[in-house]
Amino acid sequence: MKLFSMRLTSLLLLFVSLPALAEEASLDSGNSAWILTSTALVLFMTLPGLAMFYGGLVRSKNVLSILMQCFAIAAISSILWFAFGYSLAFTEGNAFIGSFDKAFMAGIGKDSLQGDIPESLFMLFQMTFAIITPALVIGGFAERMKFSSVLLFSAIWLIAVYVPVTHWVWGGGWLGSMGLYDFAGGTVVHITAGVAALVAAMVLGPRRGFGTAAMMPHNMTMTIAGAGMLWVGWFGFNGGSALAANGDAGMAMLVTHIAAAAGALSWMFIEWIRYGKPSALGTVTGMVAGLGTITGASGFVGPAGALIIGMIAGAVCFSATTWLKTVMKIDDSLDVFPVHGVGGILGTLLAGVFSATSLGIFSGFGFAEGIESMAGQMKVQFIGVIAVITYTAIVSYIILKLVSLMTSGLRVTEEQEIQGLDIHMHEERGYDL
Repeated sequence: MKLFSMRLTSLLLLFVSLPALAEEASLDSGNSAWILTSTALVLFMTLPGLAMFYGGLVRSKNVLSILMQCFAIAAISSILWFAFGYSLAFTEGNAFIGSFDKAFMAGIGKDSLQGDIPESLFMLFQMTFAIITPALVIGGFAERMKFSSVLLFSAIWLIAVYVPVTHWVWGGGWLGSMGLYDFAGGTVVHITAGVAALVAAMVLGPRRGFGTAAMMPHNMTMTIAGAGMLWVGWFGFNGGSALAANGDAGMAMLVTHIAAAAGALSWMFIEWIRYGKPSALGTVTGMVAGLGTITGASGFVGPAGALIIGMIAGAVCFSATTWLKTVMKIDDSLDVFPVHGVGGILGTLLAGVFSATSLGIFSGFGFAEGIESMAGQMKVQFIGVIAVITYTAIVSYIILKLVSLMTSGLRVTEEQEIQGLDIHMHEERGYDL
């Protein structure tokens, strides 16, 4: 009888401990390790990758201002994402925005899970996307916006544009429910950043001397180093978006690399044919165009499809860059819209084509659930592109006008622009020569 009682007690204890064992068993350490690594890689894309890439592209009198803007945006975006950005983007809410249920990480402990990884890690991984997106936008108004205006615009834009669009696509919102294909940010990151940069460039007007004076990058060595960091970091950006260490992540990384290489070569050879010499600036810009274009499609297309996407990206983004500056006379200082905006649009649409399983060697991995044809997937992709462009453009314009009122004008004076933002805004120099 005593032995039976001991066995019964052990059995009851086992049943009591089952929930805890089940929760522990559902945490996948391999997947968690990969997302930990991906999170570091995506932050590395902004600091120091994007900071150096942009920093080398501006004139020497403004290099420190760009680096400072990237650092400050990383800090302010992190706090806002922790406070309520994550909650509004990734809680249920409604079709357009989430709720405040997880504001300040309410209810999220070290054992809380999102799928089979810690929710704290998922939140941090998504935070790195919320950091780089407004940081990309600054390239559109580089060398002419007040630092106070940059901070206010970036903070409000993150909450009013980035967070809602993230919810639409990834947080259970209406675009995701329709079956929109955006694996790692074709709409959420690149279209929003590109369109916002274009609107800002148009509202602020061109830099003094645009179209008449040479505004060449002051340090291509810095730019190329930053571009290399972006290329490496993008493996975490796209591969990490699988949220698992599996075949989806491996394929996303492969197609990312192929598209980047194809974009770099495409832009380089177009320049070589057109101008007689290939430039380092064009080659690294083509690489970024390839990366931006494959981002939304990276989990849905195969390597051969990625090759075509990268080649198209280099050619189309090159043409868009030339058209915007020479025909439209719009001073998007660091080509954010023609590279990221156009690339995001192109990649989102091409995801609907090359995800098809009927294209032979160029086939992808099928359409979204409930969609049975390329036309059906393309319709959803097109709706997503138009919706994100329209919403981003309108809200970005309103934010710029609001910030202008709050800071007595967005732009530095002509004298301050001539002097340079490093000295005027920060009383420091990038170089002491």
